[in-house]
Amino acid sequence: MTITEPVRAGSGTHPAPLREDDLRFVGLATTIGTVAAEHADEHDRDATFVTEAYAAMREHGYLRLAVPTEMGGLGATIRQVCYAQAELARHDGATGLSVAMHQYLTLVQCFRHRNGAPDAEAVLRKIANDGIVIATSGGSDWLWPTTIATPDGTGYRISGRKAFCSQSPAATVVSTSAVLGEPGDDAEVLHFSVPLAASGVRIVETWDTLGMRGTASHDVVLEDVYVPADKIAGRRPYGEFGAPLAAAAIHFAPVVAATYYGIAAGARDTAVAGASTGSRGPAPLSASARVHRQVGLMDADLRTAWWALLGALDEIGDGYTASPATLNTVMIAKRHAVNTAITVVDSAMAVLGGRGYFRRARLERAYRDVRAGAFHPFTPDATLYYAGKLAFGDPGVTE
Repeated sequence: MTITEPVRAGSGTHPAPLREDDLRFVGLATTIGTVAAEHADEHDRDATFVTEAYAAMREHGYLRLAVPTEMGGLGATIRQVCYAQAELARHDGATGLSVAMHQYLTLVQCFRHRNGAPDAEAVLRKIANDGIVIATSGGSDWLWPTTIATPDGTGYRISGRKAFCSQSPAATVVSTSAVLGEPGDDAEVLHFSVPLAASGVRIVETWDTLGMRGTASHDVVLEDVYVPADKIAGRRPYGEFGAPLAAAAIHFAPVVAATYYGIAAGARDTAVAGASTGSRGPAPLSASARVHRQVGLMDADLRTAWWALLGALDEIGDGYTASPATLNTVMIAKRHAVNTAITVVDSAMAVLGGRGYFRRARLERAYRDVRAGAFHPFTPDATLYYAGKLAFGDPGVTE
């Protein structure tokens, strides 16, 4: 099964596309995913970065997927990026999650460009023409960065340590933030990007984890790094979303949701293929009925998760804003996709029974990788709290 196939008896899990153009970049993702899958076990075993997949991305243009065509990119919409990411992650979750960070940050620049940000076009052209790759520390900074910005003439000196910087070995720039002065309720947070080759920036290899081992999400240390004032892309109050972080989270949620969906879809296919080959002779009728029901449940869960994601994108429309309502919509979809993905991978293990416990069953990596989805902000529980606060009239500027 590939992501391009509609659901029909015995053929796969991906819902039929609502729009034919959605599938425009799925074949490209399959090409990258095939390369990633060849090396995925090795990178997972050794906790090394998915370098071969990134070489294929550069060769085939996947890293400029969302850049508008008039700026040298492939012009993918957020919806098309989600379809491509789902297909890529079906082959290898670590590759899918690594590049999801670059893809959503590219979409943020597209959003900023549409809304008149004067510096966004230059960033998009650098992605397309110069091959810059953007990493982020957003998952560790979130609302309350501990990195400190100190005024220095016409700019700032930045010092601190950032965790969870996925794809750091391939990145050329890190999008990050720092608090101006001491952290506290009255402080201001600055958003900016820093070249990883800049003086005072270094990567510390800390990534040794349960799953997603190929993402190489190492720490990035900033030691007295100078950032000119004209490179500050946005400001917000400490502890509040503000426009820069809200725009990032709104584009992050659907792209990451599609990525975890893809891991689950791949696990489902592995389980069906394994169950179809049998083990030690014909299975009893009751066992066959149990497997049929389990696979039917996986397909039903995957369909509704994908419908939730597409429904959220339809609901916010093409002219969406970085508002609490938009954030709530896409985070609810991400919550459903991530929780469902975990359930589906667990079900895939159950379909194979004891065979699923062996590494050769090719499910245990998905079983570990998919669990990372519960730690991305908003976490599933935080999503519910945020939705409830909005329902009671809270302005939604804090989590």
